[in-house]
Amino acid sequence: MSANPNRLERRGAQRFEVHQPVAVHFDGRTVPGFTQDLSGRGIFFYVEMELPENAVVELTFMMPSAITLGEDMPVRCRGRVVRVSTSPAGQAQGGQRNGIAVKLDSYEYLPSGEPISQMVRLSAAGAVAGGSVPILR
Repeated sequence: MSANPNRLERRGAQRFEVHQPVAVHFDGRTVPGFTQDLSGRGIFFYVEMELPENAVVELTFMMPSAITLGEDMPVRCRGRVVRVSTSPAGQAQGGQRNGIAVKLDSYEYLPSGEPISQMVRLSAAGAVAGGSVPILR
């Protein structure tokens, strides 16, 4: 992949390459995914689920200290799908893996004393409910 020097940069926040599990909550289901990168305003992840553009999703994952400016914190975010791309590598492995870009609208820090694995089950049976806090810009 080559970088186009004339490409307009539209990101409003610093992006961090972070590879970690994420639980994706959409349409009454929770499925596992894996992050590629994230910022204070958005996230890009892969998931074996079809998500339409403009879909509202909830994501639960560990926000790294580079973004929290403190310690790693479990968070639940709410956002809107802004881009979907299909990964050819995912198709070759038998399942279709979709790359999903989500603009984050709100988030909620979860209790840090509890392991994230107990807050979120990375399976279709797990579901998380709760309120959210708007992201400050």
